[in-house]
Amino acid sequence: MKLVPLGENVIVKRAEAEETSSGGIVLPEAARDKPQTGRVLSVGDGRRLPDGTRAPSQVNEGDRILFKSWSGTEVQIDGEKLLIMDEDEILAVVV
Repeated sequence: MKLVPLGENVIVKRAEAEETSSGGIVLPEAARDKPQTGRVLSVGDGRRLPDGTRAPSQVNEGDRILFKSWSGTEVQIDGEKLLIMDEDEILAVVV
């Protein structure tokens, strides 16, 4: 199944959580922090402007992004956890 975001929404795959600490200790899943980075999988049409046109999105498919820990809505499609978030929730593009 393919997700196509509407408007200014984007589909993001969150990066994998680190399984070990910097000291080499294996962390249980409950103790791992949610990564705040991910890859943009799909981008919507963009924000609708007052004149009815659409502003192009500031991110592109494949961009690596930084976002707040609890941003977006988590959904599971075909066994894969994805985030649907508003473009405004994206803090930066990692280059």
